[in-house]
Amino acid sequence: MIKEEGIRVLKEESEALANQIDLIGDEFESAVKEISSAQQIAIMGVGKSGLVGKKISATFSSVGIPSVFLHPVDALHGDLGILTEDDLCILISKSGTTEELIKIIPYIKERCKTISITANRESYLAKNTDYSLLILDTKEACPLELAPTTSTTLTIALGDAIAAAVMVYKGFDSKSFAKNHPLGQLGRNLTITVKDIMHKSHDLPLVNVGTTFKDGLIEMTDKALGCLCIHNNNKLVGIITDGDTRRALNKFDDIINLKVEDVMTSDPISIKKDTLLGEALSVMENRKSQINVLPVVNEDDECIGVVRVHDIIKSEL
Repeated sequence: MIKEEGIRVLKEESEALANQIDLIGDEFESAVKEISSAQQIAIMGVGKSGLVGKKISATFSSVGIPSVFLHPVDALHGDLGILTEDDLCILISKSGTTEELIKIIPYIKERCKTISITANRESYLAKNTDYSLLILDTKEACPLELAPTTSTTLTIALGDAIAAAVMVYKGFDSKSFAKNHPLGQLGRNLTITVKDIMHKSHDLPLVNVGTTFKDGLIEMTDKALGCLCIHNNNKLVGIITDGDTRRALNKFDDIINLKVEDVMTSDPISIKKDTLLGEALSVMENRKSQINVLPVVNEDDECIGVVRVHDIIKSEL
């Protein structure tokens, strides 16, 4: 019964989301263009709509849309001064009849453009804002059909749709996104390059073709990066990983006469030093057999470094 109830809620909300698509029209496009040109977006709502508004505001800010959440009561008591004629205000209310929003609309309209998000196209809010965006007028997924559930899901999704549309309209790219997320793995992946974290110079496990497998193992163990890079005439021609080593020891009874080229993976995948960490991680992970280490080469295919997945995902440089 418990599981079935969870499934019911998710089905009802997903069906509502699918039907919400039909409400995206010309008004949505006009609203997105207004948001794109505004200096700042102020989002208002009361109760659950207010919480949803805070989430939408946070999403906007993270994708380069300057945004604040402004509680209508605080606005009526002085905070309205934050709004200028270059701003835009989004008012959220499922019913479109929230008292605090109705009271403040005349004062907002004196200052800036307005957008309402409501389920009632005939409501005061919808009829007294410059642009009216609708969410589906459907029952809540709550078993009592009272608690805001489906409506809040639809509103958050509409906020996401607006944010994404503004990103596309303004040409907001990953580099722009990174400027707003300088810390954490996300910021690192989008701002730091392989050359900033790669192991190089004397730390680089590197030997020539013709080196015995035994001497290669000594070099590999000494540098402790889980790999050994092999070059020929200063060009990278192969790599031996911990996995290659285990397979070689399982395959050959006598390793005394083995050369590194008998064990190495030829023409290994490599990257350039200016590759972003996110791209390097994608190279490692988005393949049938994931790899944990990548050689870094220059324009002449000379091995100049090694980067490991551990180096990319660790929390500090």
